[in-house]
Amino acid sequence: MQTEWTEETIQRITTENTMLKQRVRQLAADNRTLDERLKAARSNLRFQDRRVAELEAQLASPGG
Repeated sequence: MQTEWTEETIQRITTENTMLKQRVRQLAADNRTLDERLKAARSNLRFQDRRVAELEAQLASPGG
């Protein structure tokens, strides 16, 4: 099927394509930011888990 593309149609598609590319870039940046925050939260949780284990060990030890 052959279709003649009008200048208006080409412009609309080009504009939409540009907007979609910008959106993809923004979502990728947001994803990187969220991934960094998740890694930091996991690291903090590991630290807190170790700290709780240390405190529990101190409480459990005689003279703790």
